[in-house]
Amino acid sequence: MLQLLTLSLAACGTETAAHRVAVPGPSSAAPDTAVHAQAPGEAGPGRGARAEPRAESEGRAEAAEGRAEAASPRLPLTAGRTTVFEHGVRDRADKTVALTFDADMTPGQARRAAGGERFDNPPLVDSLRRLKVPATVFMTGRWAEEYPDQAVLLDRDPLFEVANHSYSHGAFTTPCYGLPPVAPGAMVRDIDRGFAALRRAGVSPVPYFRFPGGCFDERTLRAVTPAKVTAVHWDVVSGDAFAKDADRVAEQVLGQVRPGSVVVMHLTLSAAPATDAAVRRIVPELRDRGYRFVRVSELIAKTPGAMH
Repeated sequence: MLQLLTLSLAACGTETAAHRVAVPGPSSAAPDTAVHAQAPGEAGPGRGARAEPRAESEGRAEAAEGRAEAASPRLPLTAGRTTVFEHGVRDRADKTVALTFDADMTPGQARRAAGGERFDNPPLVDSLRRLKVPATVFMTGRWAEEYPDQAVLLDRDPLFEVANHSYSHGAFTTPCYGLPPVAPGAMVRDIDRGFAALRRAGVSPVPYFRFPGGCFDERTLRAVTPAKVTAVHWDVVSGDAFAKDADRVAEQVLGQVRPGSVVVMHLTLSAAPATDAAVRRIVPELRDRGYRFVRVSELIAKTPGAMH
């Protein structure tokens, strides 16, 4: 269990009282296969990106922007900096839980995807649909460029909502598990670039942002304030990153969930191959306990002080 948790934290960040301060990732080889720091200056569309006229692309982006922003509740700034949402109201009369899935993609991973490695996970999405489970997907701009058709299908399915996970999964504070750093002056631009890539794909993202690696601190929260997002973290680490034992992942989630919990998982088959099977066990067991599944926006909407 300790090894599974350590590997999960390498991909997502720690879940401790001190999670706002980034800590170094483990030096084992397994996390390195999924983190893949990008080389300076790497950019450009992924293998699945579709070429289209600039006017058409911009028109789709504007339409996508208009569909989501006004309808999604946010949290107001806290002491002049971006507010972090970790879990919803602990209401035992309305036991809700939000499953969230990170769709990571770096330039290095895009090159590996061109060789056939899968950083999407259609069987997992099919399971969520079959089980009728609402979920929030934190998607990098690079993932949307690599899998534009899947990004649009996720966004248009009423079960799901798509949020921002940066453009190419760089670190907003360091050290952060070997991720290449994003300069303080470039943080807002990186978030904006992520939103722009999602909208070019036809996605209408909600105004939420998840820090790559789950790494952030007070300086970071002040630096990203102009982006006007609510930062969404978690209170349940699934341990699905690099895990091959679905039952262990499921048991880890089932042992931590409380009313209002936000669970972090992954929508990347290469880095999280056991997630689909784990979800197929987690969902019915939590429903047997009286939980219902919601998107993050519903948890935020019920948070005192949320702006609608």
